[in-house]
Amino acid sequence: MRAKDSIYLIPSLLTTCNLFAGLYAIIAVMNANYLFAAIALLVAMIFDALDGKFARLTNTTSRFGLEYDSLVDVVSFGVAPGILIYSWALSARGMFGSAVVFAFVACASLRLARFNAQDGGGDNRVFTGLPVPAAAGVIATLVLFDHHILRLGREVKPLLILIMTLVLAFLMVSSIRYRSFKDFDFRRGRQFNYLVMAVLVLMLVAAAPQLTLFVLFAGYAVSGPLEQIVRKLLKKPIGQPVTHDVRDTKK
Repeated sequence: MRAKDSIYLIPSLLTTCNLFAGLYAIIAVMNANYLFAAIALLVAMIFDALDGKFARLTNTTSRFGLEYDSLVDVVSFGVAPGILIYSWALSARGMFGSAVVFAFVACASLRLARFNAQDGGGDNRVFTGLPVPAAAGVIATLVLFDHHILRLGREVKPLLILIMTLVLAFLMVSSIRYRSFKDFDFRRGRQFNYLVMAVLVLMLVAAAPQLTLFVLFAGYAVSGPLEQIVRKLLKKPIGQPVTHDVRDTKK
């Protein structure tokens, strides 16, 4: 196989690694290893981010890659976190818990189908609806956070988890716009600011990984509705930035 041909396989290989991590998360849940399942979901997110970036970097994007990635995402960020949240916190809720998990998985599938159906001509600086990996990230980091605070004699209440799962399902299929951060301005004048921000985030993750990761994912999940409320209060059009330094984004 020529080197050029092998490059085309790398994005699909990364997507397959994403699938493996998602399947491992499901198996870990079946063995009641919820901590390992949550970590596996975060690993799946890393592979999901890498496959698309590598495909664009090497100009090897294809319709096959898009469809394969979405099918894998249904498993890794729809089914796997659904099974995790059910077995970990909602199984005692009976049929209602099952219905909530079904809503999460269904909305994740619908969100991915809607993204695939788009013609690609929209503003790629923002996402329409909460991205599916981000919703799965909230669940995964919540499990990690709960595992951490249990050692402090506390726990996340199951009712709050149920409500959170329903809210995540709604946000995925909503028309609320979320920043994709694809419009970051890396010009010389701002590189230092981004570097400082990255160092601060890494320091927080190193100091308190469970809390920091959950705050980051949960903060992103609520950022869309909050920004929409702020825009309405300031009477700003949806495509107009709130300030001259903040740009709107979509995927």
